Amino acid sequence: MSGGSPVDDSCVGAFQELKSRRDINTVIFRLGDSLETVIPDFEGNLTHDELLKALPADEPRYVVHDLLFATADGTRQEKIVLISWCPAGTRVEERNAHSSGYSTLRTLLDGVQVSVQATHLSDMEYEALVSRPLDPPLLLGGGR
Repeated sequence: MSGGSPVDDSCVGAFQELKSRRDINTVIFRLGDSLETVIPDFEGNLTHDELLKALPADEPRYVVHDLLFATADGTRQEKIVLISWCPAGTRVEERNAHSSGYSTLRTLLDGVQVSVQATHLSDMEYEALVSRPLDPPLLLGGGR
């Protein structure tokens, strides 16, 4: 994990729970008080609107959300979205630690299909998330 913030093992466990489609569709993570470790903050079922309301206006968070939607022809689709929520008023040291943690999470959370960096709620509008293309796979050891 060099170059990134350590991620508590319970974060990966919460992500696996989401992927298994058991009881949750949203996991929110945050930096610990020392800004050195990513830890779970919330696990549960949230609609898109509830998710937006759950994000603090002045603190960064990471969100994994299983986004369900219907295509124009009515076909049910889903995407697992990783969101880096870093609002404009975030302190510089928090912003730097958050960026590092986001990089680490992107590497560890195998199965994320779409990655979004958001500084304002408008960056996470439902239609924008639905229409985002899937991320290319991460190339381990050789960069992107």
